Amino acid sequence: MREKLARNISIYRKERGLTQEELAQILGLSFQAVSKWENAQTMPDISLLPQLSRTLEVSIDKLLGYVSQDKPITIYEEEYKTPEYYWGTEPNKVCYQILQWMPPNTHLKLLDIGCGEGKDAVFFARNGYDVTAFDISDAGVEKTNRLAEKIGVHVDVFKADILDYRLDTHFDIIFSSGVLHYIKPDFRKEILDNYKQYTNPSGLHVLNVFVHKPFIAPPPEKEPNAHNWYSGELLTHYHDWFIQDSSEVIFDCNSSGIAHKHAMTKIIAQKIIL
Repeated sequence: MREKLARNISIYRKERGLTQEELAQILGLSFQAVSKWENAQTMPDISLLPQLSRTLEVSIDKLLGYVSQDKPITIYEEEYKTPEYYWGTEPNKVCYQILQWMPPNTHLKLLDIGCGEGKDAVFFARNGYDVTAFDISDAGVEKTNRLAEKIGVHVDVFKADILDYRLDTHFDIIFSSGVLHYIKPDFRKEILDNYKQYTNPSGLHVLNVFVHKPFIAPPPEKEPNAHNWYSGELLTHYHDWFIQDSSEVIFDCNSSGIAHKHAMTKIIAQKIIL
C-alpha cells in the first residue's frame, strides 16, 4: 500500500505539472513531507487525503491504487459488453511465433498486458503457459474468464490500469498488442523499465505500438486517452537487450466499421545476462 501510494502521488503530481515544493505549499506542508511520501518513507495523514485528491484531480480510490469503477477509460468497454467477441477469438499471428521462439517445455510465466477479451491470453494458456493477464475493462476481464472457462484453461486475469499498475513478480514472457498507446510519453521509460526489471534472464518482450505517420489519417475511433508513438521510439527502450525483430507495417483495418489504415511497430527483444 505505502509503495503504491508513493508512486501514485509522484505520477499524478507530475501529471498536474506540480513540483514537490508547489504541492507542499498548496497543502500547507514542507516539501520534505511530500518527498518522504514519494520515497515511501511516510504516508499522508488520512485527513489530508481529500485535499490531496482534489489537488491532484484523482479519486482517493485511484490514489490508493484501486481502479475507479465509475467511468470507462477505454472506448471498448461498451463494445465488450456484447455477446460477440469484438476482436474475434483467433489469436494474434505473433502468438504462434512466441510458441516457436520460447515453447513452454518448462514452466514459463507469461503476462498479457491489456488482454482485451482474452483471445491471446487463452491461446497461451491452452498451449501450456502459466498466464497472467490484466485489462482496464470490466467487460473484457469477464469475457476473458468466460472464454478461458469455455476452453477449459486457467488465466489469472484481473482489472488494472496500465498507467498505475507495476510489476512486483518476475515473468519469462511479457506480451502486449495494441495497448501501449495508452501510456503517456512521460511515463513510458518508467513503466518499460519496470517490465524489464521483472523479466527473468533470457526472457522475451513481444510488444507492438501504433505509430504516427503524417500520410495516414487519424483512425475513426475517438480515443481520448491515446498518445502517439513514433517510428523507432519503442526500440530506444531496448538498446541494452538483444533485438530479434524490430519491424514496421502499415495495414488495413475495419474494426469500427469504417475502413482505415494503421502503422504499427513491433519489437521482439530478449534479456541477455552475461
